[in-house]
Amino acid sequence: MYPDILNKTIDSFKKLEGIGEKTAERLALSIIEMNQEDVNNLSTSINDLKNNIVRCKTCGYITDKEICPICSNKFRNDSIICVVEDYKSVANFEKTGNYDGKYHVLNGVISPIDGITPDELNIDSLVKRIDEIKGDKEVIIALKPSIEGETTTLYLKKILDGHNVKITRLSYGIPAGVELDYLDSITLDRALKDRKDI
Repeated sequence: MYPDILNKTIDSFKKLEGIGEKTAERLALSIIEMNQEDVNNLSTSINDLKNNIVRCKTCGYITDKEICPICSNKFRNDSIICVVEDYKSVANFEKTGNYDGKYHVLNGVISPIDGITPDELNIDSLVKRIDEIKGDKEVIIALKPSIEGETTTLYLKKILDGHNVKITRLSYGIPAGVELDYLDSITLDRALKDRKDI
């Protein structure tokens, strides 16, 4: 019912996470109504995003520089590292406004069913970072409470034993099976404050 070029745009929007047929259609139609300058800005922003966003060389978070603003912030606590599955989890913790440590993004969790092994995760650089920290240090494992998350947590604990680091995990106040991405900042903040030794 639409011209091919509009259908193609709708199909492109549907490739975005969380965008269904109706939303994709609305987005595509709204572009038709935008003025040319806004369309050009949108197009440029998408290209810049794709071409200039990289992973921080220290923690694995997304950035447009070599080192992300969190890792380069001298006022943050270098001795506490919060280990998360993906960069979206970092953004969620930052929204609580109460965590002043650093992060480490694994880029996934161990999942034999999906063929994801420890070698494919950002674990070696985590161990290296921990060994470079002088004095007291803590690793907070903040992975989803699933079989894969628990497997990864136990694996990290085994790997980090003997590295003179306190290992904690988020409180189980987080409902089982819930993605960290969908938790509100209050629940996440409470879980962070009530973390437990592993």
